Amino acid sequence: MIRLALVRHAKSDWSEEGIADHDRPLNARGERDAPAMARRLAVTGFAPDVIVSSTATRAQSTALAFGAVFGIMPRPVRRLYAASATTLLDAVEEAGAAGASSVLLVAHNPGIADLAATLSRGRIAHMPTCAVATFSWADDDWGIVDAVDPLGWDLDVPRGDS
Repeated sequence: MIRLALVRHAKSDWSEEGIADHDRPLNARGERDAPAMARRLAVTGFAPDVIVSSTATRAQSTALAFGAVFGIMPRPVRRLYAASATTLLDAVEEAGAAGASSVLLVAHNPGIADLAATLSRGRIAHMPTCAVATFSWADDDWGIVDAVDPLGWDLDVPRGDS
């Protein structure tokens, strides 16, 4: 069995002008939501073998919050910043090919929402900030995840988001 968690980065801070998009930090809500959502994911029994994340500051901060809960140091991957669903799926498959049976991916919209929509066959239409979509497949081959319906999937969003 293989398992995947897709996490959209937590809420970012837009209050300071002149910061490059890549370097934008989390705001107070994002700093609160990221560890809370990580704890909620842990309660479900999901335990990633690897956490892969965009290199953007807000994604890295979100990934570090999840990593703290799961005791894993996230792996930053530059090409995941503003990546398409195809690029995100390639990164997941690479992590799986390296031996991971459970992958947690932290990235950005629209790519993360597009990937969640693809894997859920359109049932996940929106990924608000810090949303967590989980999927599982009976197979052990990461190459099948976009071709085979998952055994199950779930979407969890921070309180107040939809």
